[in-house]
Amino acid sequence: MITLNVNGVDHELDIDPSMPLLYALRNHLQLNAAKYGCGVGQCGACTVMLDKEAVFSCLVPVSAVGKRAVRTVEGLGTAENPGPLQQAFIEEQAAQCGYCIAGMIMRAQALLDRRPDASEEEIREHMQPNLCRCGTQTRILAAIVQASKSMTASAQGGGK
Repeated sequence: MITLNVNGVDHELDIDPSMPLLYALRNHLQLNAAKYGCGVGQCGACTVMLDKEAVFSCLVPVSAVGKRAVRTVEGLGTAENPGPLQQAFIEEQAAQCGYCIAGMIMRAQALLDRRPDASEEEIREHMQPNLCRCGTQTRILAAIVQASKSMTASAQGGGK
């Protein structure tokens, strides 16, 4: 039996300890935002947060998760009440096909949780492991910059 804390909820799963976290999320918990892209950690479509770190869930066996918290895009907000980063992606129309977006959002969230005032240069560098084949990188960057400004203003008491 493997216990995973996903989006603040403990789940006991009777699964093979070597199963990639991605498969546990998608096939056993029905959290389908993280996508299977390459299976070798080169595209980022499967990116989730493990504690505060962005990881490729296709490479992490569930046995390696231990007591660390898993956070997926489903844990950031809802369609009715999106989180600040999700809202910025909506406003900037950052998704074209949408396949990479959950991974992009989770990688960006990991950065903004640590550095809400991240510079555009820091954002570009941090986002490099995640690929978008549709060419919406400019909108994705704009969304992350917008969220960074919004989060910094909120932290300073200015709100949006």
